[in-house]
Amino acid sequence: MNATGSSTRHTHSANAAHRQLPFTVRLDWGLEGARTIASGADIALVVDVLSFGTCVSVALDRGADVFPYPWRDASAEDFAAHHQAQLAGPRGGGGLSLSPASFRAGESLERVVLPSPNGSELCHALAADVPLVAAVCLRNAAATADWVAANLPADAVLAVVAAGERWPDGRLRPAVEDQIGAGAFVAGLAAAGRGGYEAEDGRHGYAPEAVAAMAVFESAEPRLREMLQQCSSGRELSGAGYAEDVDIAAELDQSDSVAILRNGAFRPL
Repeated sequence: MNATGSSTRHTHSANAAHRQLPFTVRLDWGLEGARTIASGADIALVVDVLSFGTCVSVALDRGADVFPYPWRDASAEDFAAHHQAQLAGPRGGGGLSLSPASFRAGESLERVVLPSPNGSELCHALAADVPLVAAVCLRNAAATADWVAANLPADAVLAVVAAGERWPDGRLRPAVEDQIGAGAFVAGLAAAGRGGYEAEDGRHGYAPEAVAAMAVFESAEPRLREMLQQCSSGRELSGAGYAEDVDIAAELDQSDSVAILRNGAFRPL
């Protein structure tokens, strides 16, 4: 933050610094953070572990297409009808919802419109500004990192966006499950030697924000399920009767489905 009385020059340099321009692997939070680091990015990787990204990974495992859509948009029903897709509703309403368990249990799953206030809105917004958008969670973190390493140039710029949650007044609430999920993806990149990682030089291509997320993941990994169950978001879902959603979200690297947004939908590659 700029101190009171800071010069215009300091303000401008601080804004430039927030873009993390020296680095090819960047990380920030929410829509404003995403827009800040996405300048010149080749791909935006939206991490929403509880639960948009996890829903997408489960749906793609079952061969379905998932259309992200803005939260509580009155036109969602018309959009779903146009695409001959099911519209996921709120949790507890029966049928498909923003619940990974509902996607796993659904009898028929082909085309789904999935609104959400964090991951879905981020993907929808970033699609206008970034060539590629991916939905990442713990289930597909390694698969997505491997896909990026195999398909994008060595100097590709990656904007990793931890979606976070919302306070009742709409402000961003950083959520540790998304920091862990982002760190899992970054760790996969490092394992693949991508994003500027060189054993002799260290992680010089990684913004400190990305390195910090990787450290959080490495610390959480030995007790990952417990961490998700006991974090604020996990306790909130479990308390509302959705403990199974948290368990599914903790299925580290159990999915090979890479969720890349193509023509408005995440489709199995």
